[in-house]
Amino acid sequence: MSTLENLEYLPYINSEGKLPLELQGKIGVYAIFDEQRILQYIGYSRDIYLSLKQHLVRQPNSCYWLKVTIINRPQRTTLENMRTDWIQENGTIPAGNIANSIWEQPIDAKLFMTPSEIAAYPQQQFDDVMTEKFLKNVARRVEAEILEVLKKRGLDEEIRFNPKLKSSGLLDLKP
Repeated sequence: MSTLENLEYLPYINSEGKLPLELQGKIGVYAIFDEQRILQYIGYSRDIYLSLKQHLVRQPNSCYWLKVTIINRPQRTTLENMRTDWIQENGTIPAGNIANSIWEQPIDAKLFMTPSEIAAYPQQQFDDVMTEKFLKNVARRVEAEILEVLKKRGLDEEIRFNPKLKSSGLLDLKP
């Protein structure tokens, strides 16, 4: 079993602006590090590539480096045990594993409303159609901000958000 310390750091976004394509469809455990190589999150997935893409969209300023172990005959307990071992090896629980909802759940654009949006929001709640339109516009603004951050990071990947969630004020990648 691989220890976290013995694994090589991989760039989250390579020199061509891509995520590690070799992880597409691969099952395993991964650790995400920030720009200073401080551990931010440890997870496991049945498609590491898709999970990394989701994390990058949700936490673009925390995803700079990663370490990965691919498991060919995975069982959920094996993946969970390896994640637990890596957390113990680290000595502390990574911040992302404590506040894991920001790493694992759709982005709630309502949490990023501007003061003017907050002021306008209660007036919109009396009409469901207007509320959906309002939340969709907030989600689109937050989406544009995320895409701009990723562009500055040099990402050259297609990022498509699920349009059906935007009317609820949520952002998540299209499956």
